[in-house]
Amino acid sequence: MARGQTRESVKMALDTLRANKLRSSLTILGIVIGVTTVITISSVINGLNNRVSDFVSSLGSNVFWVFHMPVIGVRPTTEQLTRKKLTVEDVMALRELPHVVAADGAHQHVKRQFRVGDVAVKYNGKKVAGTILQGATAAFGDVNDLTFIQGRLFTDEEDQRAAHVCVLGHDTWEELFGDQNAIGKEVTVESGLYTVIGVLDKRKQPFGGGKNPNDNTVDFPMGTFHNLHPEDLDLWVSVKYDDPKNKALVEEEIRELMRIRRKVKTQADDNFEIFGPDSLTKLWGQLTGGLVAFMIAVSSVGLMVGGVGVMNIMLVSVTERTREIGIRKAIGATRRTILTQFTTEAVTLCAIGGVVGVIVGAILTWIVYFLPIGLPATLSTMWVLIGFGVSCAIGLIFGIYPAWKAANLDPIEALRYE
Repeated sequence: MARGQTRESVKMALDTLRANKLRSSLTILGIVIGVTTVITISSVINGLNNRVSDFVSSLGSNVFWVFHMPVIGVRPTTEQLTRKKLTVEDVMALRELPHVVAADGAHQHVKRQFRVGDVAVKYNGKKVAGTILQGATAAFGDVNDLTFIQGRLFTDEEDQRAAHVCVLGHDTWEELFGDQNAIGKEVTVESGLYTVIGVLDKRKQPFGGGKNPNDNTVDFPMGTFHNLHPEDLDLWVSVKYDDPKNKALVEEEIRELMRIRRKVKTQADDNFEIFGPDSLTKLWGQLTGGLVAFMIAVSSVGLMVGGVGVMNIMLVSVTERTREIGIRKAIGATRRTILTQFTTEAVTLCAIGGVVGVIVGAILTWIVYFLPIGLPATLSTMWVLIGFGVSCAIGLIFGIYPAWKAANLDPIEALRYE
């Protein structure tokens, strides 16, 4: 019986839609906009979350970074900015820790304000601008799990004698050499000539399209870099350890060793910072929290407008069908039957809006995914269900009053209505 009433109510709702196509379309427009917003933004966030997760995984779960001040998610204070820099001797000491597999220290030469490349690299009349210059130890490859498409990394011996050798990032090589072999060729960096001994493969990046700045690099042995840019003293230390289960132990060993080497008093705070890949994950979580709040705010406006529109059209429908309601009551329809009928009609209207919103959102997700900017976007089943479920809930909430009004009409007065 109840199933038959529900089927009849849905049929009536669809008949109402067909009879008043424009009015019904405008009524559910707010629902469509709200659900489309939820689907599109959640898909982009979901895609970005997957990309960031893959990027963090590529960094390894058994890596720590040590720097003289915090750089992830906070603005350094004056005291932090003026701290003593880390040194290559610190790197060597960290290598002696029992669970440490490799440790590397790296300098970068970039524009300080924007942290982007500041040098042009030349070869045979070709030039690549905005290149990042880096100096590192021979453990650079071990810590970062670098993949070479040509050649090799520099050695400790080349580092000690400040050899004029370098390793090119993938995009730097591609711009200068196309698909040709670069090994043994000499490139011009500022005023010097440096022999190419290796070319790196492309590196992963957390976000979609465009070029990765870390693929436009020239890597030198530490000694060579110091001769080229002795003013760049900020040393970023990377420590790779043997097993992720030793994370807490290794972090404590690093902290204890660095406090001793930097002569930090027992009661004083650390004058250095230790980071892990989870720091990037936490920072990204904070950023996406703002996006989710924005999504909820925008979609809520659309859904509320849609809900008011549904209430309005249902009140109009009750007025237009007053005589019909009177006839139904006269032949035995109960208040519950009328209430169920009009509530189901309201929910059906909003459910149709929800389905349309999901379809439009899916289409926009597909468009965003294939745009030239290459934003990662992945349709989220959870948010599809949430969007559709909320649209139905809006129909239930805003359809109750018109349904109650219809159910409580006096049958005699309703039959007299013209």
